[in-house]
Amino acid sequence: MIRKNDEFTLEITDLGTNGEGIGRLNQGDENDGYTVFVKDALIGDKIRTKIIKPKKNYGYGRLMEIITPSPYRVAPPCPVARACGGCQIMHLDYKEQLRFKENKVRNLLERVGGLRDFTMLPILGMEEPYYYRNKAQFPVGKNKDGRIVMGFYAGHTHAIVDTEHCYIQHPLNETLIRIIKNWMEKYKIQPYDEQTGKGLVRHVLTRIGSTTGQVMVCLVINGGSLPHGDALVDALTAVDGMTSISININREKTNVILGSLVKTLWGQPYITDYIGNIAYQISPLSFYQVNPGQTRVLYEKALEFADPKPGEVVWDLYCGIGTISLFLAQKASKVYGVEIVPQAIEDAKNNARLNHMDNVEFFVGKAEEVLPREYEKNGVYADVIVVDPPRKGCDASLLECMVQMAPKRIVYVSCDPATLARDLKYLSEHGYKVDVVQCVDMFGHSVHTETVVSLSRKKLDRIISIN
Repeated sequence: MIRKNDEFTLEITDLGTNGEGIGRLNQGDENDGYTVFVKDALIGDKIRTKIIKPKKNYGYGRLMEIITPSPYRVAPPCPVARACGGCQIMHLDYKEQLRFKENKVRNLLERVGGLRDFTMLPILGMEEPYYYRNKAQFPVGKNKDGRIVMGFYAGHTHAIVDTEHCYIQHPLNETLIRIIKNWMEKYKIQPYDEQTGKGLVRHVLTRIGSTTGQVMVCLVINGGSLPHGDALVDALTAVDGMTSISININREKTNVILGSLVKTLWGQPYITDYIGNIAYQISPLSFYQVNPGQTRVLYEKALEFADPKPGEVVWDLYCGIGTISLFLAQKASKVYGVEIVPQAIEDAKNNARLNHMDNVEFFVGKAEEVLPREYEKNGVYADVIVVDPPRKGCDASLLECMVQMAPKRIVYVSCDPATLARDLKYLSEHGYKVDVVQCVDMFGHSVHTETVVSLSRKKLDRIISIN
């Protein structure tokens, strides 16, 4: 029987979906075959592990010693990579990271989705998997010595790992964080305390335009105003490219980072950036992909799969600020976008005007409510549907409506391969064939990946034979 604090030597033979090493005990006793998940262990490692959470048939172990390192193991450049929750697999060679992500998606599509007959293209990785993020959200707190810390949460906790220099964030963040820290210390501005609900500064949000160089800083605060805000503005406006300085008000005792109200302290309420030839205005509340280089790769692939033609109507569900919608509008006759966040739809409309596109129309609301309403009551149809849902995937009623509308093609963009597999299973059982799957690495050194899938409507005789 396996007990807490038992120690074993373990060969790691697989990686879990969260990047943890997986090994099975081979001790020559009744525990043989017992599965152990070990954070920071890699395929090919021989390790010593201590059991920290035993279950009946499996358990979780802590990496105590690497006896023989994996041939894929590399030294992460970041000194806090193991403690920080942001880069779960920075110690894995980047080519092997890509292989891991592609295999994870394929395995889930086959195991959960029951899919076999599809083409999986090689994953599209980054040329340079460092300093690629254009957005950061730094939690603010105090360490045990009472000093202000800003950085990222340690894995599965709200303990802040103090990090000024991050190897996947834009290097300018180091300057921005130092300015804000110095301002807080000088004027004794208190960070927010999650336990007591007291203190002012909760998070620091930054965005940096990859093509324009425009810089945004937004402080998320537990209050209605910012004491000594003028001094902070004076310091931040000395930074080249500074375009927007604002506060976001969040007085709720919640883990949700942003509140709904933003007040501009200086400059514009947004920054502008480009993906390809299309300009986007991005506010603090906007959803905008964090890796601009790979975003262009992803959206061009979505456009290729959608293949909108003159005269065709396209629906873009979960459209955000219209990023994919405007890509589609370059070729389609009409694009309809749907998004539940009102501010995002305002941004989307502004972005359409900014790019002089008048063949796009946007709706505020839940996709699973707007699409059936427009289809059933107003007779709006679709030649192509593009869907880019959050991690929870598509609502069942939305999938049902999509099938009823019977578009020629569906393009599914996903940030979660498990819910992607679930939804593709439904679509494949209701008249659609999964043709091509393409993974795009947007988040180097993490376990996450984006996937774009091309589906086509099956021929009628084949649908009848399946049913």
